[in-house]
Amino acid sequence: MDSTPLASSWYSRFGGFLTRPWLGVLSRTLAAILGGYALAATCATFFAVALPIARSQAVLTGMLVAIVLCACAALWAFATRTALRAWVGILIPTALLWLGTLWLGAMA
Repeated sequence: MDSTPLASSWYSRFGGFLTRPWLGVLSRTLAAILGGYALAATCATFFAVALPIARSQAVLTGMLVAIVLCACAALWAFATRTALRAWVGILIPTALLWLGTLWLGAMA
C-alpha cells in the first residue's frame, strides 16, 4: 500500500466506511425485508402451481406457507454469521422456487 498522504487520506475517508457495523445491519435488514418478500412471493406462486388440489386451496395454502417462510427468512437474516451468508441463504431457495414455478408452468 502506498504510504503517501494522498493514499492514506483516501483510505481513511472511503476504506473505513466499508467496515462500519451499521452497513452489515442495513444489509441484513434489506435481506430480511426484500429477500423475505421475494422468497414468500415465489413460495406462494410455486405452491399455487405445484399442489394437485383445487386452485383456490392451492393458492391459500401457498400464502399461508409464505407467511411462515417470510418470518423464517427474517430470522435467518439476523442469525447467520455474515450478511453475505444471509443474502445467499435467502436468494438460493428463492431462485430454486422460481425455477420450479417456471418448469411446472411450462408443463401445464
